[in-house]
Amino acid sequence: MIRFENLSKGFRLRGEYKRVIDNLSLTLPTGQSLALLGRNGAGKSTLLQIVAGAMQPDTGRVVSDGSISWPVGFSGAVHPMMTGVQNVRFIARIYGVDTEELVDFVEDFAELGKHFRMPIRSYSSGMRSRLSFGLSMGIRFDTYLVDEATATGDARFKKKSRAVFAERMHRSSAIMVSHNLAEIREFCDAGVVLEGGKLRYYDDLDEAIARHEAQMA
Repeated sequence: MIRFENLSKGFRLRGEYKRVIDNLSLTLPTGQSLALLGRNGAGKSTLLQIVAGAMQPDTGRVVSDGSISWPVGFSGAVHPMMTGVQNVRFIARIYGVDTEELVDFVEDFAELGKHFRMPIRSYSSGMRSRLSFGLSMGIRFDTYLVDEATATGDARFKKKSRAVFAERMHRSSAIMVSHNLAEIREFCDAGVVLEGGKLRYYDDLDEAIARHEAQMA
């Protein structure tokens, strides 16, 4: 269960305050993977970061009875001055998981070779994404937050990434932002549409997609 209690968030742009989350109160059900839909700039990524705890709301709070990931593949989850393996060990300690198991999983999954023991600042954006995605998949969360990407790299690596993410979805749920409707239909059971700072839940995923497409037309 994830519950929003009087949640609001806005930003000041060119001297004008724009509210993207407007006094939101809603409970998302347990055990469902949800597509988070809305037009560009509606506040989807902002809402995910608030749910993850990476951004503070202006007012209100998020309450959950389970563990929630940071946004999958988010490169801000790692420190650029530390090596890949140092980042993995640090995050393992934060989340209370077996350090060596997580190191072994991420090293095998991310396929970084010698770069795994080099500073993150030397990585390409693709290497950072592979490390971050591996870190996300290496820790068992009740809910995974996914913002536009479940994989990076070549076709073989994308296939491998989708397979491990699909396996995680057998035991966990997700809140997914994606413009790929085929991906949404593959992984999501229901949908929520963010519009005008308000969030509306749809038990029928096709109904959520239809509402989203109507507001985009």
